[in-house]
Amino acid sequence: MMKGVHFLAIVALLSLASSLVSAFDPSPLQDICVAIDDPKSAVFVNGKFCKDLKYAKAEDFFFSGLQKPGNTDNKVGSNVTTVNVEQIPGLNTLGISLVRIDYAPYGQNPPHTHPRATEILVVVEGTLLVGFVTSNPENRLFTKVLNKGDVFVFPIGLIHFQFNVGKTNAVAFASLSSQNAGVITIANAVFGSNPPINPDILAKAFQLDKNIIEDLQKKF
Repeated sequence: MMKGVHFLAIVALLSLASSLVSAFDPSPLQDICVAIDDPKSAVFVNGKFCKDLKYAKAEDFFFSGLQKPGNTDNKVGSNVTTVNVEQIPGLNTLGISLVRIDYAPYGQNPPHTHPRATEILVVVEGTLLVGFVTSNPENRLFTKVLNKGDVFVFPIGLIHFQFNVGKTNAVAFASLSSQNAGVITIANAVFGSNPPINPDILAKAFQLDKNIIEDLQKKF
């Protein structure tokens, strides 16, 4: 009988501990925390100093310019206009940011990852082929053709891409679950690192001739 009582007591304690853990709230502990670079009379939160609340103003939460198309005259035929904590200091601690992506005909936002955010994208003009790849060992590709008004989600940290399959310009907006999601463009990181990765390593990793690797490194 005593053993049964002890068991029930342990179960109760574990249940209480679980409740306490579930009650943890990672949310900000203040309404706003406008980021500033000046450390005087400020609090350091999420990599930024917070402005004294009494000096916060509406402009700290404002950005203008996403109505303007980005310049897609480049090798990949796309342009990403980022609106994160660097552009809107009031985003600090709020865990969200936004981008506008412009695509020339047959332009692409090449395979990349966001190490700190999930992305949700909506097409406002044109037709995009989008997709993401799951992690090892499956490396499963999820892909979809999106038209105006369609929405697609790219899970945090996974390699993903968008490609304009139309003959006209395309535009999309995306929200990310971080005030500064970060971006790692795969080709740039692998072939354009500084200093360069030893081509022998990349030749073996990609099962390519070393000369091909060296040529790719010159392009990035």
